[in-house]
Amino acid sequence: RSLAVMYRTALARSHRPRRFEELVGQDHVASTLRAAVEHDRTAHAYLFCGPRGIGKTTAARVLAMALNCPDRLEGEPCGVCDSCDAIWSGRTSLDVVEIDAASNRGVDDARDLRERAMYAPSDEDRHKVYIVDEAHMLTRDAWNALLKILEEPPPRVVFVFATTEPNKIKQSAAPVMSRVQRFDFRRVTVPDLMQRLSAVLEREGVVAEDGALLPIARRADGGVRDALSLLDQVLSFSANVVRVEDVRRMLGLVEEEKYLDLFELAAEGGQARVFPFVQSLLDDGYDLAEFARGLGEALRLLLAMRLDPEAAPVELPDDSRRAFAEAAGRFRPDQLLRMLTATAEFEASGRFRRSSQPRIQLEVLLLRLTGLEGA
Repeated sequence: RSLAVMYRTALARSHRPRRFEELVGQDHVASTLRAAVEHDRTAHAYLFCGPRGIGKTTAARVLAMALNCPDRLEGEPCGVCDSCDAIWSGRTSLDVVEIDAASNRGVDDARDLRERAMYAPSDEDRHKVYIVDEAHMLTRDAWNALLKILEEPPPRVVFVFATTEPNKIKQSAAPVMSRVQRFDFRRVTVPDLMQRLSAVLEREGVVAEDGALLPIARRADGGVRDALSLLDQVLSFSANVVRVEDVRRMLGLVEEEKYLDLFELAAEGGQARVFPFVQSLLDDGYDLAEFARGLGEALRLLLAMRLDPEAAPVELPDDSRRAFAEAAGRFRPDQLLRMLTATAEFEASGRFRRSSQPRIQLEVLLLRLTGLEGA
């Protein structure tokens, strides 16, 4: 087999959006940028803020594609012409330059950028777009060097600054904030992530078992890139089917039955069974830290369902919904609240992560939970 056949481009790269309408969970950004391009009202400088992996740099590339696409329609780039393809893939372009501010953060770098920006685009129908990632890493002097060109920008030059920490820019370069249009990118919801993962799998010709995508979407914590990277890892187990068991093994997830077993102990006040229960977790190869991490979410779900039986996430399989609803019915809301509070305090204290004896720390927590039922 040739190297080209063996190599597969990561899903996060091969399925990077090519159009505004494909940006996941950022409709407020996509619609505004699309309209700005369509009506020729693009700003000269933008600040894209938000957590990593949610589409800031991708949105900047799509904006650059739209501004330079000869076949754009209603503000959308075609995504397939030579210009769009070069920008989308990050290949060298005279008019679209991506800069990592983490390694080009000094005043000399900023002056060089300023001087290059003064040159006109390669064609009168094109725009020069400078995409500056990790913009909060720029020094105060570097921002000062850029301030003049942001105040009086050359025609058809657009700057896009992307950052995870806009407050740092506000602290070190407050005047810049009034010279850029700011867009705050949101964490993507679990349903939107699941929909995106399903669409990617359909294009890849891969099927997923019911319930297999939910834990991936939850673990991604609102990040499209992380969700696709996790999906990539799962596909390394099996290229044709995304199985629940493969997802659990890859993520180190604890089966729901283990939490349901624990809730049965708590409902019965079975403190003496805590020690063999923790031993069973170890015997089955579970990571105690992962068990503790999922415990709070499981208790939160119990309390939500106890207060409102319809509160379970729509993505939760029917059999799991029934099992958790039955477990929730064995407790009063105030009991579940105390259990959730104890778990949250345990997690916030950081004792488990710092302890050289995590098993004992977990056993102490579970002894408290199983002793709270009758309180």
